[in-house]
Amino acid sequence: MGFLDVIIGKRKLAGPAPDRLFAMSTACVTLETTLELTSNGSAAIVFQPLATADFNSIVRDMEEVVRATATDSQTSVQTSDDTYGFRWLIVRGQDFDSQVVAINAVSGALETGGYGERVLCAVFGFADAQKRRVYWIYNYKRGSFYPFVPAGGEQQRDNERELVLKAQIGPELPIEPELERWFPLWGIPI
Repeated sequence: MGFLDVIIGKRKLAGPAPDRLFAMSTACVTLETTLELTSNGSAAIVFQPLATADFNSIVRDMEEVVRATATDSQTSVQTSDDTYGFRWLIVRGQDFDSQVVAINAVSGALETGGYGERVLCAVFGFADAQKRRVYWIYNYKRGSFYPFVPAGGEQQRDNERELVLKAQIGPELPIEPELERWFPLWGIPI
């Protein structure tokens, strides 16, 4: 069995390791101390909603679980739909590790429910020393992170800053090696 078996459908390629998302918890220390990026207190998981009772039940149940297991009383959960038809489940709070755990719980529930293909990414919001927005995006299908830094104009990004961040984070995060897969996310609600 080899490459041909994958192509003709006899065998599927293994997906990315689901625990790679947790690299963000340990990388947060480097982001704050070395790169001077401070969490803005919010993270989100982005998925394509499906208008079925089962799907909606999973999302609703996960919102309740995240609220119930929040480690601080300041944690909130909300949803927002964007103009591209994706839903953002947003977790806001001061405990960064709780945000990572909450995002993982939601993605795990969708995966277990058979809706893993509908999950697009997770987004973690930061600000640099000059209060400019910096986002770290986790692509579930690729199992890797990449930085996204919006620039001053409409739908402009700071590619140079993104490449510098990639170099500075080093082995702390599994970084997407193919730069053409560093997709911008415009209108991030966190």
